[in-house]
Amino acid sequence: MTVVVFLGSLLGAIGIGVPISFALMVAGVALMLLFGNLDAQILAQKLIDGADSYPLMAIPFFLIAGELMNAGGLSRRIVAFALALFGHLRGGLGYVVIGTGLILASLSGSAIADTATLAVMLIPLMRQAGYDIPRSSGLMAATGIIAPIIPPSVGFVILGVTANISIVSLFLAGIVPGLLMAASLTITWWLLSRKDTANVLPRQPLSEVLKSLVSAVWALFLPVIILVGLRFGVFTPTEAGVIAAAYALFVGLFVYRELTPAKLYEALLAAGRMTAVIMLLVAASMVTAFMIAIANLPGALISMLSPFMDSPTMLMAAIALMVFIIGMVLDFAPAIAILVPVFMPVVKTAGIDPIYFGVIFLMVAAIGMITPPVGAVLNTVCGISKISMAAVVKGVWPFLLAEVLVVVLLIIFPDLVLVPMSWFR
Repeated sequence: MTVVVFLGSLLGAIGIGVPISFALMVAGVALMLLFGNLDAQILAQKLIDGADSYPLMAIPFFLIAGELMNAGGLSRRIVAFALALFGHLRGGLGYVVIGTGLILASLSGSAIADTATLAVMLIPLMRQAGYDIPRSSGLMAATGIIAPIIPPSVGFVILGVTANISIVSLFLAGIVPGLLMAASLTITWWLLSRKDTANVLPRQPLSEVLKSLVSAVWALFLPVIILVGLRFGVFTPTEAGVIAAAYALFVGLFVYRELTPAKLYEALLAAGRMTAVIMLLVAASMVTAFMIAIANLPGALISMLSPFMDSPTMLMAAIALMVFIIGMVLDFAPAIAILVPVFMPVVKTAGIDPIYFGVIFLMVAAIGMITPPVGAVLNTVCGISKISMAAVVKGVWPFLLAEVLVVVLLIIFPDLVLVPMSWFR
């Protein structure tokens, strides 16, 4: 009965168009009514507790850093450097997409922002060169979802706070899986573009490559600062967000000198809007998490998954399948808010490393962002590329399959996540 009330109220609210944040509160209130402990003070207190978290301060700063990079010219110089390196290869612009996307992922942590940046800068070039635009758009979407996996990651910050696990460990554990996703996209693009007839850019002389490197070095230095600082404990993830934002502001204002007051205002406004949405979602999830604990929903889930409890691999596969299905209609942030409080006790009972679970969870939830019917990242690239959803779905499926195979590989061989994480730590 408890599960029916929880899912019925949550899905019913979402189905009639209630925003996810308020739907979570509706589900929490429904459980309060079921147990006869409805109290407005509890509701208000849990909302405040959900947002009153020091690690969550990293979210606005990383979002600001991403917006300032786009407005201040850092992203454009990264694209120019990648073009100088790979533009002359067959299918070279596809490798530019992957290389640039990997660098942007290590700077902003936002899938939608990275995908939009790639599409705005590279779709016109790819269209002019004669590339298959649906396939190119699919590659950009699949590359964009690496952003929540490579540190710094807004998703890992939310997951770490929600599950009460180390955000730094999540950051370090996400490095190798993110690189494996990029490698899978590179192999897939190479297989698809072997007989591509699109035009290639002329090979750049070494002097031009070095010139573009020098121009981009300020932008490329930022992920080094963040990773080294986190690895050696120089600063916390929250402080890393502040440093990233301050660095992007400094470079945009005083080095590249492209960050005007008007661009700065627009960047701060965009980051503020995204922060408001995420923070309300996280705050609302605390209400639901509190009532989930009271209702002992994890206990009911353990009973349902009891056939898999003796096999961590099968349990992770079952959880991944459930997350993938839910991720087809939910963004990763609400997926974390709804599912992590339910799954974490199950994972701990089965003896699965919570950090490993967090990485797999976020990878699968991110892949859901490039699957219909919702596909927030697909919608982003559709709008910029000016093609239909059907066309971009046709173009993205080989890359989606490649990233799913990476997840399967990590579920079968957990040490691919755990061993590199121990090295980095």
